Amino acid sequence: ALLSSAARQKLLAFASLIGLMVFFSFASPAFMQTENMVGILQATAVNGVLAIACTFVIITSGIDLSVGTVMTFCSVMMGVFLTYWGLPLWAGVFAAIFFGALCGALSGTMIAKMKLPPFIATLGMMLVTKGLALVISGTKPIYFDVEGLSAISLDSLIGEVFPALPIPNGVLIMFLVALAGTFILNKTILGTYTFALGSNEEAVRLSGVNTSRWKIIIYAFAGAICGIAGLLMASRLNSAQPA
Repeated sequence: ALLSSAARQKLLAFASLIGLMVFFSFASPAFMQTENMVGILQATAVNGVLAIACTFVIITSGIDLSVGTVMTFCSVMMGVFLTYWGLPLWAGVFAAIFFGALCGALSGTMIAKMKLPPFIATLGMMLVTKGLALVISGTKPIYFDVEGLSAISLDSLIGEVFPALPIPNGVLIMFLVALAGTFILNKTILGTYTFALGSNEEAVRLSGVNTSRWKIIIYAFAGAICGIAGLLMASRLNSAQPA
């Protein structure tokens, strides 16, 4: 219903966005120009993907403080695969997503099996991944010289079809991840258990569901999305920045 609490929250958020756009349009004549809009979307893409990862965890009544450093760690591991080891681009993409999922699975295991509060478990993962990124990279950026890497985030497939809409691929990937996340939350068993764990975990456990396994899967899935964010960041900067 339009007047439901959830609908009001969505309308308020959307109205706030429109209000900000109107305000800055009057504040600066350059704000609504295509180049500026594209730049804002490009800068938002990484944070948007990280927000999608956090959404899954928050729905389970958890929290993940490590998304930023996991993203950095994934980009550094991508640098190890592509720059240090000279492997092809697909291997670097796989490494970013794999190590993100691994970090998420470890956080989920600490929460589900060791019964650590999500705040403490992910705080520990944040510090561990930050330290690993600095140690592995030697505290220095890892620069890429891989053909096609920058195209992942900076080129525009939409712009090739519609030249008036030069929306970068990084923004397109963010929207695709958002659509996939929406589908998973609303149409799959993973989404069903994500909502169920956040609603009443004890009731779900008593109904015979292995809540620990599903919690680990959810955190691993969120970590994999952080790996995608790391891929976008590395592609945009053409380097892995451990700091």
